[in-house]
Amino acid sequence: MKHIFKKGKDQSRPTLLLLHGTGGTEQDLLQLPEIIDKEANILSVRGNVLENGMPRFFKRLAEGVFDEDDLIFRTKELNEFLDEAAMKYEFDRSNITAVGYSNGANIAASLLFHYKDALNKAILHHPMVPRRGIEMTDLTGKAVFIAAGTNDPICPAQESEELTSLLKNAGADVELHWENRGHQLTIDEVQAAAAWYK
Repeated sequence: MKHIFKKGKDQSRPTLLLLHGTGGTEQDLLQLPEIIDKEANILSVRGNVLENGMPRFFKRLAEGVFDEDDLIFRTKELNEFLDEAAMKYEFDRSNITAVGYSNGANIAASLLFHYKDALNKAILHHPMVPRRGIEMTDLTGKAVFIAAGTNDPICPAQESEELTSLLKNAGADVELHWENRGHQLTIDEVQAAAAWYK
């Protein structure tokens, strides 16, 4: 997978896995670690799917309707890529914090749903529920921060609440943070995520 890796100053810190939104690239979220954790490794990944020329992490059938087969395949692909990257760049595979926005937050949530040890923590900006009606992994000991907008046209409030309860029911420690905004990624929610992370 196309990516950028930047070795951090402190190898005891988590590796921050940056996952962009639809139409973004691995360059998009590189400023976030400046706010969240300046000492950490950075692994920023580009989605392998193109939708009308726009990079994404998995296919969708329509706005808000995921192609489940492709989602499952791409989640596995990303999880295997993380295994390879941890070996190549010699970072702790068990200490990855995902920082995802929109489509990137959805694939990060899907990693949590499908692979118990894929992530240690996750910061999800405007995520949706990746899949419903499946047996989830045991997420005891995992921590998740969800930032949502009260007026988000793409990701309605009940979507954020449902994702929160699904993750909590699987054992994760979840904080749901509301912004009185739409779907955009705001500095306020990034700072709230950084405060939660610290």
